[in-house]
Amino acid sequence: MDVVDRFSELVARPEPDIGLAEGALLIASAADPGLDPASALATLDEFAEGVDDLVSLCRRLFVELGFRGDPREYHSPVNSLLHRVLERRRGIPITLSVVTLEVARRAGVPLEPIGMPAHFLVRDPASGLYVDSFGATVLDDAGCEALYRDVSGGGQVGFGPELVPVVGPREVLGRMLLNLARIYRMNADPVNLEWVTRLRLEIPGVPASEALQLARAVASQGRLREAAAELEARADQDAELAETFLPAARTLRAQLN
Repeated sequence: MDVVDRFSELVARPEPDIGLAEGALLIASAADPGLDPASALATLDEFAEGVDDLVSLCRRLFVELGFRGDPREYHSPVNSLLHRVLERRRGIPITLSVVTLEVARRAGVPLEPIGMPAHFLVRDPASGLYVDSFGATVLDDAGCEALYRDVSGGGQVGFGPELVPVVGPREVLGRMLLNLARIYRMNADPVNLEWVTRLRLEIPGVPASEALQLARAVASQGRLREAAAELEARADQDAELAETFLPAARTLRAQLN
């Protein structure tokens, strides 16, 4: 079973059965086929030893191990790949939050993923405190609001519970892939954009229209016939999208002549 099939099987499970670290490492293994997931999981196990509450968790990750954000190389793919984040102890908010969540889960410290726009966080449901793993700090409600306004430029925007929703692992994985897709588009890297988009399209709820991005990535590698076939196959499954996909497929096939 290849990475796409394994990822598809994972994200099709009920939310409580989706392993966040497992999914993040499948994403990473698509980028780095030589990755040893067992080693990365063992590292998370090791980090959790001796942690028993939020204070000791933050001390372990941010003081003893030195995890924090990487603002200088924010858009480097290595900051979005879990195994590299574990190696470098640097990352972006969402991958650092995955480390925090997975170490906490192993230690029996209940935390919840918070999908704040522009800056992923973790929250302690008991105290209501937020962990900003990128900034290596703990925030109260006022601090969380200040962070949101700082990263979003939303000085005049109202701040409320709708901006700090608890999200499930499926959404976390989708957001990780969305970040990678933006990076690879920015870098004009169709080879990596292809596998990222294939994985995203396996997540229930991801718009099927993203298949156009997949077709463009495949076509950019000179595989026009395959790109057209991708769109035609998906058009057969969705009559509404067929109105867009089939003309795009015909355009691709015309370039073969």
